[in-house]
Amino acid sequence: MENKYESRYAAAPQDVKSYDTAKLRKEFLVENLMEDDKINLVYSHYDRYITGGVKPVTKEVVLETIDQLKASYFLERRELGIINVGGTGTVTVNGEAYVLDHKEALYVGQGNEKVSFSSADAANPALFYINSTPAHKAYPIKKIGINDVEVVELGTPETANRRTLRKYIVNSVVDVCQLQMGMTTLHTGSVWNTMPAHVHDRRMEVYFYFEIPENQAVCHFMGQPDETRHIWMGNYQAVISPPWSIHSGSGTSNYSFIWGMAGENLDYGDMDFCNITDLR
Repeated sequence: MENKYESRYAAAPQDVKSYDTAKLRKEFLVENLMEDDKINLVYSHYDRYITGGVKPVTKEVVLETIDQLKASYFLERRELGIINVGGTGTVTVNGEAYVLDHKEALYVGQGNEKVSFSSADAANPALFYINSTPAHKAYPIKKIGINDVEVVELGTPETANRRTLRKYIVNSVVDVCQLQMGMTTLHTGSVWNTMPAHVHDRRMEVYFYFEIPENQAVCHFMGQPDETRHIWMGNYQAVISPPWSIHSGSGTSNYSFIWGMAGENLDYGDMDFCNITDLR
């Protein structure tokens, strides 16, 4: 079977306060997403969010249903977002091929039975980062190119958080049930993402870090604002952020990350900000 998956249960903030480093990483860090000719999935009980990685090298890889869904096919009751962070690849949906170049995305709505992934060049394979959420309505498939996204410039060099945010799968770009995905890139000399930090108790979030230079790392901060924890992360790793948790990071160099969200609403600006001086 080409699909591998694991399940992660939700945790209460009062429990997470007692976690040591190993326990924190086991519950929230997602490692080894990109394996040759495999689809690796993590099913989170926060908003039933699925995070995954697909790296087709020598063959076409098929997205199969998993037992956790109790569905005859993966997207029977779900929608799917895909962003390619590798070489050129193709996503085939019900026999129709969609070519995705580096940093292009595809939204696939509920009810599409057959989804598969392939690479144009085995020496430079596609790296498909995927997120999936439950869906209540079928919306059309849509490819989102790099010029189709909404671009927002944030931060300043003085606060080491100058960054470009690109909204790929948001309701102002594509019709969608609850999934939101986008990409943030830190400028040279800036290292802080999502600072000032925030929480949004109406939805959870997952961060996927990439473009981390060799021998560098990102320190991801999570937890309640007055009880923060940190997880050191490497390239092509993801971290689950509960609704009650901040989600912010600082790198030993600049980097990029993909953010994905699901929950009560599609208002991207629905955030409860935390004062930097109140963080503990």
